[in-house]
Amino acid sequence: MPPTAFSILLVFLPLSLVTIGGGQSAIADMHRQIVDVNHWLSASQFVDAFAIARLAPGPGSLLATLIGWQIAGFWGALAATVGIFGPTAVLIYAVTSLWSRYQGARILTALETGLRPVAAGMILAASYVLIQALDGGWFARGLALLSTALLMLTPVNPLLLIGAGAGCFIGLHMLALV
Repeated sequence: MPPTAFSILLVFLPLSLVTIGGGQSAIADMHRQIVDVNHWLSASQFVDAFAIARLAPGPGSLLATLIGWQIAGFWGALAATVGIFGPTAVLIYAVTSLWSRYQGARILTALETGLRPVAAGMILAASYVLIQALDGGWFARGLALLSTALLMLTPVNPLLLIGAGAGCFIGLHMLALV
């Protein structure tokens, strides 16, 4: 049975509430729901959508819009966008007034301190899922890890890494090695 906009909305609504630390923190669960549970996209299609969403300007959560589009066209894109941004927007609006009113309170400081490692863990889980789903085998995984190391240890411009990575795979493809 093909997915409907409503079924896409139902997948993205709860994902919206786990975007602690930004949209990238929901990627692991998004992958699980889209690829493993509902089988709407393959792992390779998901990673391709992720790469395109990362190259486009705007928030990383626009990945949801692109996935919705791939699954069900315009209405799928609209449903995924409303699903990923709607609940969080309402929640943030409500929480902001409380947060500013009780700024510096012990409970808020404890909550912020506790959410940081959770957000970092969710982002690491997303990285793991994306690396596992890469086409290109160990070469692609090695290139991803090398890019990570270069970004962390040097002031290299990420655009240079994108160009170099694309160049590597174009060259390997032309040599028929990938």
